[in-house]
Amino acid sequence: MTSVLVIDAGNTFLKVALFEQNEITKLQRIKFNDLDILTQLYHESGRPPVILSSVLTIEQTNQLFSLFDACLIVNQATKLPIHLNYHTVETLGIDRICNAVAVHSLNQNSKKNGVSIDIGTCIKFDFVDYEGNYEGGSISPGIRLRYKSLNDYTANLPLLNSTDSASLIGKSTHESIHSGVMNGIQAEIDQLIEQYKRKKTDLTFFVTGGDAQFFDFGGKNDIFVNENLTLIGLYQIYLFNAH
Repeated sequence: MTSVLVIDAGNTFLKVALFEQNEITKLQRIKFNDLDILTQLYHESGRPPVILSSVLTIEQTNQLFSLFDACLIVNQATKLPIHLNYHTVETLGIDRICNAVAVHSLNQNSKKNGVSIDIGTCIKFDFVDYEGNYEGGSISPGIRLRYKSLNDYTANLPLLNSTDSASLIGKSTHESIHSGVMNGIQAEIDQLIEQYKRKKTDLTFFVTGGDAQFFDFGGKNDIFVNENLTLIGLYQIYLFNAH
């Protein structure tokens, strides 16, 4: 097997990667309305097998599926290279599963326990041990949800957007909101990391998600930023099912 096309279909973009010999050689974000770009990439790549994860409607997902000669759609019933020790597997997000699979794959040589930290619409921590047992994690609101909730559930607070920097002590209402949201998330993430370290040994953390760029993880040799974690997990799921 030389090539696999991996597609993570989110609400805003399709994140598409071509894996060749276990490496990403092409990476694109494509809007659902621009499926001709996806079709062109598929044909230019030699019509490889496809693995698809989708949070789109059934109709949109079927439309994607119909573009390819051979396509595996991942769901909670798909065979996995990890064991899900989770009480409600049927409600477990495919992105969380893929992140856990990727963490286990990246940690296999070191035989370490791992945690994925996905910072997007929600902030998701997911733990998988060195033997490949996924134990669960946590979900909390992401940046936009926090800004929106402050605006939705108060009479006078404005709706703001994320910022690269936020003062600890806000000197205006805008600055105070930025401090509460951005510094609050940074503190939440830092504290959860410390709690995991106290509870588990031999840990490696992998940070991913579109909003990871807003937070500081520098200077820590056990934390790695990998924006393609979900895609790597999908690829590993494909390899496991292909064999």
